[in-house]
Amino acid sequence: MSALMWRAAGDLLRAEQNREGSQYGDMIRTCIREGNIVPQEVTIKLLEIAMTEELKTRSGPGWTDGKGRFLIDGFPRKMDQALTFGITVCSPSLVLVFEADEEMMIQRILERGKTSGREDDNIESLKKRFRTHDELVEPVIQYFEKQGKVVKINSNQSIEQCHEEASEAISKVLT
Repeated sequence: MSALMWRAAGDLLRAEQNREGSQYGDMIRTCIREGNIVPQEVTIKLLEIAMTEELKTRSGPGWTDGKGRFLIDGFPRKMDQALTFGITVCSPSLVLVFEADEEMMIQRILERGKTSGREDDNIESLKKRFRTHDELVEPVIQYFEKQGKVVKINSNQSIEQCHEEASEAISKVLT
């Protein structure tokens, strides 16, 4: 999958919140801590900048005529984000949805929290994030399902199995 540029929306947001002089830093920090979604204008702009920079450095199959192959992790999370990104940047060819039961997610995220340094890797933020997911993200998934763009991955299985299934789904789109 080296033909793809991978970016996690959350990583871009955390980098921006910590960037010296960022006009959005405090707002992003508050949204993340409270388990809320950062306004779309900020997230989309950060993604657009990252994608534009990558387009300048890549060439070869899938990277011509101002177009590229991007794997955007954790985005979109709201319907307005999905619609605006589709109009202003691009529409996805594929949407991967990694599903796991809540107990498994809590266990994995709390374990990650021991070393991640992320202030939202705690049980209080997780409960808010689960609620936000049910209220805001599920309609986005349904929207893309109606377009036939969703592939669901059972994330209760091993990381290796999840990776294999995701790689297969991506390969089908790239060929």
